[in-house]
Amino acid sequence: MDIVKSLGHPEEIFNLFKFKMGGCRTVMPKLDYESMSESLRTCYLYLNQTSRSFAAVIQALDGELRHAVCIFYLVLRALDTVEDDMTIPLEKKVPMLNDFHTYLYQANWCFTESHEKDRRVLEDFPTISLEFRNLGQAYQDVISDICHRMGVGMAEFLEKKVGSMKEWDQYCHYVAGLVGIGLSQLFSASQLEDPEVGKDTELANSMGLFLQKTNIIRDYLEDIQVARAFWPQEAWRQFACRLEDLAEPDQLTSALSCLNLLVTDALRHVPDVITYLARLRNQSVFNFCAIPQVMAIATLSACYNNPQVFQGVVKIRKGQAVTLMMQATNMGAVQSIMAQYSQEMLQRVSLTDPSRDKTLFILGVIQERTLSQATLASRTAHLSPMYLSAAMILAALSWQYLSTTAGQPPGTADMQGH
Repeated sequence: MDIVKSLGHPEEIFNLFKFKMGGCRTVMPKLDYESMSESLRTCYLYLNQTSRSFAAVIQALDGELRHAVCIFYLVLRALDTVEDDMTIPLEKKVPMLNDFHTYLYQANWCFTESHEKDRRVLEDFPTISLEFRNLGQAYQDVISDICHRMGVGMAEFLEKKVGSMKEWDQYCHYVAGLVGIGLSQLFSASQLEDPEVGKDTELANSMGLFLQKTNIIRDYLEDIQVARAFWPQEAWRQFACRLEDLAEPDQLTSALSCLNLLVTDALRHVPDVITYLARLRNQSVFNFCAIPQVMAIATLSACYNNPQVFQGVVKIRKGQAVTLMMQATNMGAVQSIMAQYSQEMLQRVSLTDPSRDKTLFILGVIQERTLSQATLASRTAHLSPMYLSAAMILAALSWQYLSTTAGQPPGTADMQGH
């Protein structure tokens, strides 16, 4: 139960309660689905079905940018579904990936042979491509270009394992850095952000790489269980003969050394993330970009030097996620969150870890780019013990009732019946 997991964190209990009572609408306002065309409404239904967490922040974007990003996500989800489907033979999959961007302008193109869980976006691709063609030309150009470049990159890595650290960067660029670049160009095309945001592809690429590397690090066990390998050979071969050997109990010291090396590599993107976020001016765009980044550094902190990465799934608490979502609405708060989690990792750096010096260096850089410890300490609400105890009791007593009356995630209930 979510509230039980947060019992040692009173602020999370308060925020879970507040979120359940409607605080979610401050960052995720309710959409008017009735005013949408049937095809656009269907696209938002697919968005909620394929990515509940990402759907929430997309639907909070302002104006026409919201629709553009929704369609961008669905197009890339369809492309990713083709890449992930191991039942499609390579002789068919490679041309599909290379040509996928052309299907955006083929009104009747669809693919009905996929066995992936998100296959609906391929089966009903005509609905998605229709709404793509209804977008402004500037949005279409960005989405088509990124789809083309991503498809080519995915095809390149189908028969090629991620070897060097440089290739890890390249793979993450194709599957996530390009997303960051495309989103940034959409932000600028909407005129909600300055042209500079869309032009600085290096910073936008870092935004994507930080998220993707965090996911790859966290998903080690899940991936090796289905014979997928995304940890770079240059890293794990320093510590094991086979990537799957890191999951063996007697290899824990080597496994943690490899894990910490990759976490340290991912952290080098954080200074770029801070610079990128500081440039944003539109509140909805800032929330959209900042929330996944603070979730990522919280997840990375949870993974750092943690044996659980090799034994199960490492996830941040729901109360923790809700608290981050509600706090990460301005640059000062984001810097403070980054400082907090970098400090947590700093305190867990082992004296014997091979990456120790590099880890200490990048964490020091992040600390310098964020907030002083005095400011960090002031971020936590100074609530009296009596108030905290009362809040915990009130939240605990109310949670069961709230779960039954407002149990559905934001967005999904609104989409039903259409």
